[in-house]
Amino acid sequence: MCVVALSLYVALTQTARLGLDLRGGTHIVLETKDSPTVAADAASTDRALEVLRQRVDALGVAEPGLARSGEKRIIVELPGVQDPRKAAEVIGRTAQLTVHPVTGESPDPGEAKPAADGARTLADPDRPGNHLVLGPTALSGTGVKDAEARLDPQSLAGWTVSLDFHGKAGDAWARVTGEAACAPQGAPERRVAIALDDKIISAPDVNPDVACEVGITGGETQITGGFSQTEARDLAALVKGGALPVPVDIVEQRTVGPTLGADAIAASTQAALIGIALTALFITVVYRLLGFLAALALALYGLISYAALVALGATLTLPGLAGFVLAIGMAVDANVLVFERAREEYLGHPGVRSGDLAKPVRTGFAKAWSAVIDSNVTTLLAAGLLFFFATGPVKGFGVTLCIGVLASMVTALVITRALADFAVARAFVRGRPALTGIASTGRVRTWLARRDPDLVRHRRRWLGASALLVAVAVAGITLRGLDFGVEFTGGRLVEYSTSRSVDADTARAAVSDAGFPRAVVQESGEGDISVRTERLTDDEQRRVKAALEKSGGTVTVERDELIGPSLGAELRQKALIALGIAVAAQLIYLSVRFRWTLAAAAVSAMVHDVLLVVGLFAWLGKPIDSVFLAAVLTVIGYSVNDTVVVFDRVREGRRRDPRADLAAVANRAVVQTLPRTVNTGMGALFILTALAVLGGDSLADFSLALIAGVVVGMASTVFTAVPIAVALERRSPAAPPSGRGDRAAEVPDSYSPLEARRKKERGTGAVV
Repeated sequence: MCVVALSLYVALTQTARLGLDLRGGTHIVLETKDSPTVAADAASTDRALEVLRQRVDALGVAEPGLARSGEKRIIVELPGVQDPRKAAEVIGRTAQLTVHPVTGESPDPGEAKPAADGARTLADPDRPGNHLVLGPTALSGTGVKDAEARLDPQSLAGWTVSLDFHGKAGDAWARVTGEAACAPQGAPERRVAIALDDKIISAPDVNPDVACEVGITGGETQITGGFSQTEARDLAALVKGGALPVPVDIVEQRTVGPTLGADAIAASTQAALIGIALTALFITVVYRLLGFLAALALALYGLISYAALVALGATLTLPGLAGFVLAIGMAVDANVLVFERAREEYLGHPGVRSGDLAKPVRTGFAKAWSAVIDSNVTTLLAAGLLFFFATGPVKGFGVTLCIGVLASMVTALVITRALADFAVARAFVRGRPALTGIASTGRVRTWLARRDPDLVRHRRRWLGASALLVAVAVAGITLRGLDFGVEFTGGRLVEYSTSRSVDADTARAAVSDAGFPRAVVQESGEGDISVRTERLTDDEQRRVKAALEKSGGTVTVERDELIGPSLGAELRQKALIALGIAVAAQLIYLSVRFRWTLAAAAVSAMVHDVLLVVGLFAWLGKPIDSVFLAAVLTVIGYSVNDTVVVFDRVREGRRRDPRADLAAVANRAVVQTLPRTVNTGMGALFILTALAVLGGDSLADFSLALIAGVVVGMASTVFTAVPIAVALERRSPAAPPSGRGDRAAEVPDSYSPLEARRKKERGTGAVV
């Protein structure tokens, strides 16, 4: 109750921090580079971060986010900024401000690199085609104490930038202007040049009233240059923030329009509510009173996990929102495991049917404990890899999935148990055991009792079918290839929304006429157009937008993603590392919890599932991006999760009778857990189908991958993992049991609801 009360308080008093993909804005990743004098390391990156923070603050962006990522990268988040070109120009410039005496003029540009003392030749901003020869640097931007954009209506100079110098810098300014004042009127030597990043932004003549060798005193001056209000404000922000200690390159840039973010929130929320309602209704129909209590616990799970997300200050992204919803579907699994165990205990012990419902419920929780822990740990391993190896919004998916899995364990093993213990202790419920849902066999178990299937007997046939499916998937990957998204290849992807309907062919022709015949132009979402190219500058992007306006009317940028080639290669490498570590981590953990043969079989089935999902996307031509990587890692967790539940029964059966034939034990484990597999899969599919249908274009491919993974994962447990485990055990059998194992073999199997069903047909009216 304390946890629920605290969660309710946090949820009511605090709000979740939304990612830019949900509220709109610009996300920029900068990478620092070595300069001739300063190495790009953690210290110089931190100094650059502080400079950038001052620049962003001066731009007036509400609630900006800046943080160092790794040793050389800086993540900048600018909510509400829809023009990435402007943001990048202000944020990414080195902004090295220098002041020079002018020593002469030249028609030639001179050397590209400045001399050691800063002397150079640069273009004259007042006379096109002319160049000014600049002397050594007199002072730099480090001497500027403050910079402010001002409008001077008296001098009719328009917008100017007022500079205030520190003490010694003020003396240097007086000295350089005093020397210039000694030159005759009209001579180039009477000018003082103010340069920013190898470009003269202002080169005014010193006024006649300035005395020779005295200069402009007072420690302040003005930069004039015919600036607009925006230009003057941006220049003041650059000068005030100071120069970056090291140059920076933009390696990633994402822009999401506010409309797209709002639509994503509305669609995902609707999908979540419908999916959760269907899941709650399903488990209530199946498990009746206990199912209703589990649905109530799921509602509390949502409250606890949301409060944890808010309390930790985590950012809720669109994939993170999907992970939050998906975890609800996976949270059903723990409840189903417990209820199926309780049902088995009740049906397998006729003496319990006198009305003592508490014992089978307690036993169900006790026996399901190991399977719940193992299955959730495998999911946490996959979610943890997403957190460490993913970037951007997908990292939020790993965070919310981790929180969701932990919260689901708390609700299933603590809250659901407390509610169930309270309910079965009531006299009204004890007198009506059918009300609880555990007193009925269920339709799936009834069907299994009638058929008595021996699924493991045809294991070679199942393995052959699995091998055929893998061959089809590999053929798709080989023949069709994988359509890697811009995150893995580098390049730029821009999604435009048009006021008039434009088909892909018309848009493709317009983009080609704009100078990009090799661009990939596709229809995206509801009437949107996506344009993907290897290289596209901000100016070129605006040119493409103008070309689309001719046939599409008003065009707005809904999404804009720019990934540098170095980052794309890095993300590809991280994706492969994440998948490799996922396989190794699952194998190591399962080898510790089970015998190596079972661990190898589980991992083989997991690889089988991943190949089928990847092959499906290859045949369908769907993009392979970071969101797909999140789906694949989730499929890995789910696949192993399902297999672990079956192998937990196999382990239990072998402990009970170590000399029993593994094929018979495995077949019995499959039959025993099949109702749980069906019920859990249905719970997850309700959520995923709602996300696929109602979650919008952003989540459609994500949901498709997970739906395929859930279906394939349920099948591969029975038709791939178990046959491989039996084959490996026969090749490398376990050590013969000890004497204690012989005694254990004499203990009769305490549970056999299927045998009880065969002995006495019971019309239960169960739904499952």
